Amino acid sequence: MSGKTLAMTHRAKQADLHAEGRDSNASSQALSHIRVLDLSRILAGPWSAQLLGDLGAEVIKIERPGSGDDTRGWGPPFLAPANEAQPAQSAYYLSANRNKRSVTVDISTSEGQRIVSDLAATADVLIENYKVGGLRAYGLDYESLRQVNPRLIYCSITGFGQTGPSAALPGYDLLIQAMGGLMSITGGKASGPQKVGVAVVDILTGLYATTGILAALAHRERTGEGQHIDLALFDVEVACLANQGMNYLVSGKSPGRMGNAHPNIVPYQDFATADGFMIIAVGNDAQFGRLCAALGLDALAREPRYATNSGRVANRDALIEQLAATLATRSTREWVSIIQAADVPCGPINAIGEVFEDPQLIARGMQLTLEQPGGPPCPSIANPLKLSGTPVRYRYPPPRLGEANADILGGRLGIDPDELALLARRKVI
Repeated sequence: MSGKTLAMTHRAKQADLHAEGRDSNASSQALSHIRVLDLSRILAGPWSAQLLGDLGAEVIKIERPGSGDDTRGWGPPFLAPANEAQPAQSAYYLSANRNKRSVTVDISTSEGQRIVSDLAATADVLIENYKVGGLRAYGLDYESLRQVNPRLIYCSITGFGQTGPSAALPGYDLLIQAMGGLMSITGGKASGPQKVGVAVVDILTGLYATTGILAALAHRERTGEGQHIDLALFDVEVACLANQGMNYLVSGKSPGRMGNAHPNIVPYQDFATADGFMIIAVGNDAQFGRLCAALGLDALAREPRYATNSGRVANRDALIEQLAATLATRSTREWVSIIQAADVPCGPINAIGEVFEDPQLIARGMQLTLEQPGGPPCPSIANPLKLSGTPVRYRYPPPRLGEANADILGGRLGIDPDELALLARRKVI
């Protein structure tokens, strides 16, 4: 099939595309009318696309033939396959790719470029995280695809954005945590800079991407116009410095590492107990008074230097020393029971295994199992959104590489089986 014929066949089907491929459960979801083309890899883009899929969008994940998303091999651990014919799936990949269909396309080929362009013609959203200008050579950049589909919302995620002196640099979460200042305020005074234990900048960027996409969809609903979203991990990291960024802008002094203590609130940190550690998070003066009463330290609450939060921040070391001495005399379980009864925020520092045994997590349904046709059950962590009218649904487990080629490329674009077989032999798909 020629590229021209392929495009004509595709355009003839456009009126039907949005009515096809919808799970019956998806129709009650907020984004069941939205189609997303996910050209992103690793975490930030896939996280956004997964969230859109959880909300009902149809998500087509475009991957490289043969290897697919880099994170498919990021292990161990791997979910063991049902048989030797199936590849193992890394836990990392499984974390960000449910509610998607996988299609393999080599976009370096002219045929692959036409396939993606034809898919974009009826997509509502495209998410990509190629280097700046990386898709222009393939005719898959925003300016090219907006000619095919003026309603397209095109979200580009890069390390440093589309403009500025660092735009061409690659960006990875660890690097951005360092360059964006997060590592400088994470860790203890003597520990040296530390990264956060998950790729938090990628996750936050995925959430910002989703917010931007939803805003662009709302704008398109009023105007019919698509638009380009330029999103940088570096910008997101700086924005999420929040109070610490403002602490610098107001004071002119760069905040430093304080371990688990808070720069603006005291006491708000970890404490050693007789058998481990716990967290106490006092948010106001009334809570501080109740904490002191629960600890048998009523006199502390009456001391003028500790009566207000600003006083406690100014006299942090002396106060923490007295609280720590008392908290070291009983177990974590005892203190948590006593302090929670006084209506003061506190809790244990749980290992991740303990989190998944927490009755609250179980009651909230935050762990689930996704069935994979012909494969082992896939554990997953639920979406935290609880929507009363358009609930999150789990329609598809993370897809195996290229498993939707025949459905999407054959059923949607009208590429006949012989042509699909030829494209597969040539490694275009």
